[in-house]
Amino acid sequence: MVTAPVRLYGACMGAPFHSLAEAAAWYEAWLREAALPLWSTVGVDAATGAFQEKLTPDGAPLPGPRRARVQARQVWVFAAAADAGFGPAYRTLAGRGLEAFEARYRRPDGLYVFSADEAGAVVDGAAALYEQAFALLALSAFSRRDAARATRDALQALRHPEGGWREVGGHPFQANAHMHLFEAALAWEMAGDPSWEAVADEIARLALTRFIDAEAGVLREFFDADWQALADDAGGLIEPGHQFEWAYLLDAWGLSRGEGRARAAARRLYEHGRRGVDPARGVAVGALWSDLSVREPVARIWAQTEHLRAALTLGSDREALEATNGLAGFLATPARGAWRDKQRADGTFVEEPAPATSLYHLVGGILPLLERRGA
Repeated sequence: MVTAPVRLYGACMGAPFHSLAEAAAWYEAWLREAALPLWSTVGVDAATGAFQEKLTPDGAPLPGPRRARVQARQVWVFAAAADAGFGPAYRTLAGRGLEAFEARYRRPDGLYVFSADEAGAVVDGAAALYEQAFALLALSAFSRRDAARATRDALQALRHPEGGWREVGGHPFQANAHMHLFEAALAWEMAGDPSWEAVADEIARLALTRFIDAEAGVLREFFDADWQALADDAGGLIEPGHQFEWAYLLDAWGLSRGEGRARAAARRLYEHGRRGVDPARGVAVGALWSDLSVREPVARIWAQTEHLRAALTLGSDREALEATNGLAGFLATPARGAWRDKQRADGTFVEEPAPATSLYHLVGGILPLLERRGA
């Protein structure tokens, strides 16, 4: 448990950050002194090296099945923290977590099960595309090329004749799982493996020709087997957080390929995501309708981190600063280093455990903020 208290100031105490440098200093302290110590101790099963699924607002782990995405995300989180200078012990922790993950979640066919219990026994053996994407991201942090390529080959079982991959469950044709596979492919490119370029290129072109509405410029979520956006309420769903995530990734891909079309599409996505920022609260809401009116006013913490990351690349300093202030309120919890996941329309927060999955988003948003300070 964390013993050194972190002084909470900024937006979470009603006094906003006045500069990105001020925000960066606070978020670095929060990561270094609170979040990473908490989640690397209480957030880890000491007996197995596996990562806890959730912590209560008071910082206690909760029993229950552990999804593959949580294990893989936490591996990436602690490896990224070590690489960013927060201490080599975090890479050791990540390595132990990866070994536990490989031993308990990897199927004989090279794919990964959906979830396991605390003893490591499989609870749900389905191979969801979403889980495979994060397994590949975790493997990239340790350059496990053979394991990653075996998983990529095994993904042929989920291939769709019209391009892309099928997801398990009620929405087999969706953008979100592809987005995370796109992220993993780009991570592997950065790790020095050019064999992933074809995967990244295919997903980028699928996004530019199918996932993004050609006329409106917004990212759709769910599709039919021909990759045409669904016409029902699910098809009309526009998530600001996903506009920001795709904007950041497409801009990175476009920059690496010299693809001006992708970078222009990324900027439009970012601008549409900004339409979902509530001016009263300064936070990105959960969802919009097709006309970009508010569909779901509840704000999730992950969308605030994606707003921050995208704003640092595609927006203005003012917009990035707004994102740092909107995010900070989610971090005022009894256990320093935990967070609130959902903010209601009236600015109050839902009292519930902190999902471990959010640390991936938080680290993904905060590290670019720290890099901006050092630039």
